[in-house]
Amino acid sequence: MPTNPPRPSGPSLNALRAFEAAARLGGFSKAAEELSVSARAIAQHVKTLEDWAGAPLFARHAQGLSLTPLGENTLAPLTAAFDMKGRAVQLMRSGARPEEVHIAVLPAIAQLWLSPRLPDIRAALPDLRISVTVLESPPNLAREPFDLSIFLDESGVEAIETDSIFPVCAPEIASRINTVNDLQNHPCLRDGIWKDDWQTWLTFAAPGQRMALSGPVFSLYAQAMQEAINGAGVLMAHGPLVHDELAEGTLVCPFGPKIETGSALTLGIRPGPRPRGLEQLIRLLSGEGRL
Repeated sequence: MPTNPPRPSGPSLNALRAFEAAARLGGFSKAAEELSVSARAIAQHVKTLEDWAGAPLFARHAQGLSLTPLGENTLAPLTAAFDMKGRAVQLMRSGARPEEVHIAVLPAIAQLWLSPRLPDIRAALPDLRISVTVLESPPNLAREPFDLSIFLDESGVEAIETDSIFPVCAPEIASRINTVNDLQNHPCLRDGIWKDDWQTWLTFAAPGQRMALSGPVFSLYAQAMQEAINGAGVLMAHGPLVHDELAEGTLVCPFGPKIETGSALTLGIRPGPRPRGLEQLIRLLSGEGRL
């Protein structure tokens, strides 16, 4: 009889992570987006974990998924465990390289809001090394390797500026636009992510009116803005992203109203201790310090 028999193996870390994400976010597709894998891979990991456990963690039905009692009892400790793992990794990384800061940011904000501020930030904090990663959705700062995130969202946490939408265009086009109805005679530029902005604004600016606005769609908001500056049409602007252009006069607002979207330019901050350089950067980005 062996003196050191093999021990039973536990489930794989990837299977546990897939189940936790799917349970916390409410579906395989959202979990796949967060973990950068396919929904099929998430489903396979969950099935493997259920086979190991010998019982289902999700109930599958026509309306989607719901947690079984076993799944509900498992979720909270798993979430806490992955949060603690993320915090430990963050502490290790920031402790080893306190002079490095990693920022996750929406592409439009990176190009139009953050980039113009980086030269002054480098001058104010010359010993800080800043890395920028563009993402389409905010990361989980408790787990992913980012110190800060800057997005337009509805969280209301560390809000830098309230978001509002309103039409903008080059001055020569503005001279030909006097009313909302005049927009039908000009291309209305659209962003692929914020494609409903025009309809949202028209609901308030022209209630009850049926207007057929048309124009090209751009996958990058910064490109749509540049085309508006070039005189290609009228863009539905997001207030925090057009300050410089309005101040310089390359874009003008032909008329209002400015409609609040319910979102804000928001600064997300990872949990845990903040080295001095990170704290100073937060103050500059939030407008509490001088640039």
